[in-house]
Amino acid sequence: MKTEETTLDKIRTRPRFKMFTHLTKEEYAENLKKYLKEHKDEFSGNINKEVATICVETDYETYWKPRLSLRIEIEDEKTAIRGVFGPSSAVWTFFMFLYFAFSILWMVFISMYYVEKQINSQEFPWALTASFIMLFCIALTYAAARFGQHKGKDEMQKLRRFAEESTLQFEKID
Repeated sequence: MKTEETTLDKIRTRPRFKMFTHLTKEEYAENLKKYLKEHKDEFSGNINKEVATICVETDYETYWKPRLSLRIEIEDEKTAIRGVFGPSSAVWTFFMFLYFAFSILWMVFISMYYVEKQINSQEFPWALTASFIMLFCIALTYAAARFGQHKGKDEMQKLRRFAEESTLQFEKID
């Protein structure tokens, strides 16, 4: 098994990795199901031959309870497993909505400020301040995501171990 990871993967909001195996998509999906069944007290998830979603079983729910999404693809006549760590889709969508909304508002306010300066108007003296507030909100959203990642780091490491062990365990058998 070979794993690929770049420096960019370490700073992303949703860290990712890529593994290669000689197993077929169907064999890999069956092996994942078998591994999940053997470790059902520690992990839960949904697996099919294209995609798998795995979570760590915990007594608590937090906004950044990480999930591991595994996409199983054929690449260069080998099976490639692409892993993406992230929160639930609802939380991810909420964070993307915040980024989108704050970015659009920043563009509106900075445009208002720029146009005001170009036409020598004083109608929107608050536009520059509002644009800085939007930048602060974007930074705050990013900080909240990084804080959530930090809190879920142990679970992310367990999920990474799940991905590696579930592949390695069956690679040695074949």
